[in-house]
Formats: sequence, structure tokens, C-alpha cells
Amino acid sequence: MSGYAKVARTDPCVMELVSKLAREPWTDRPACVHPVLSAVARAVHDHSSSAGRRELLPLAPHFLDTAGVGFEHSARLVALSVSTALVSGEIRTDERVRLARAHRTALHLLGSADEPGGAARWWLPLLGRFGWSEPIYRTFVATEHAAEAVAVAARAADDIRLRGLLKQCLAVAGSAVTGCTSIAGGAP
Repeated sequence: MSGYAKVARTDPCVMELVSKLAREPWTDRPACVHPVLSAVARAVHDHSSSAGRRELLPLAPHFLDTAGVGFEHSARLVALSVSTALVSGEIRTDERVRLARAHRTALHLLGSADEPGGAARWWLPLLGRFGWSEPIYRTFVATEHAAEAVAVAARAADDIRLRGLLKQCLAVAGSAVTGCTSIAGGAP
């Protein structure tokens, strides 16, 4: 569990609703949703008011079939989340350093920076030799970066801004075909 999502959940999370729409087991990590997008949605949920959480539920169908692979999806979501946090105004020095490194790594993966930031300088090439860089980044590193970014941004944002960030992330994620079965798609 992310250290940035330790808020008790009394309302159903939008990701749990997505799991039901996709006919998956009840979970806040449905397989048909990109892990970084799912991390952003959970963090937005955790930092929203009860009314704000209810406003997230109509977004559920838009998450279906977003679980694309490749560095681009993950890096774009991290870059957007971190950029939002870095301009939020209420950020500590240690957070700024971590998020700046995360942003540099995301930009590197998108081809916009010469080298990644922080520890990614050594683990990206090392794990890349075994084909593990992308799955490790997508599943663990990028999700943590995005969750921290939302937590930082949430200190200066209200429900409307947090929901806006989530909508922007949905737009960035696009629709990747992943074989997710959904009611909306008409599959059994």
C-alpha cells in the first residue's frame, strides 16, 4: 500500500466501481485500469470530501480499458501529476526534490531529458537488461510517484481541482485495448 493512501475509506472508491463494471472481483486495483491511473484515482478519492468522492463515481466507465503497457502511458501520467504538485505552492523541500527527480525520470522516458533523475539512473538500465524496467516502473515506481504528487497537490486543492486532475489523467491515459470485459462494451 502506498504511504500516501492511508486514509480510511467509508465511501466506495471509483476503482471499486470500475472493478464491478469490468466484471472483475471487488478491488480498488482492477486489471483493466492502468496502475498509475488507478493510483491517481485512489489518491484523489482519499483526499476528497465525501461529496467529492460521490462526484468521482460517474467517471468510472472512462477508466475501462486503459491498462496499456509501455513507458509512455506511465511517464505521461507521472509528468502530469508531478507538474500539478510542483506548482501547488504547499510543498516541502524534501518533497520538491523527490518530485523533481520523478519528473526528470518521466521526461527521460518520454525522450525529453538526457538522463533520468535520482536512483532511476542506475536501476532503469540495469533492469532493462532483463526486460524488467517497464513493468517495475509502471507497477511500483510510477504509482508511488503519482500518489505522492496527488497527496502534495491535495494540500492546496479542493474537490473540483482534484477531480480536474483525475479527468486530465484520464484524457492522457486514452484507451488501450487490453481485453478488459465490460458491460459498456457489451461483452458477457
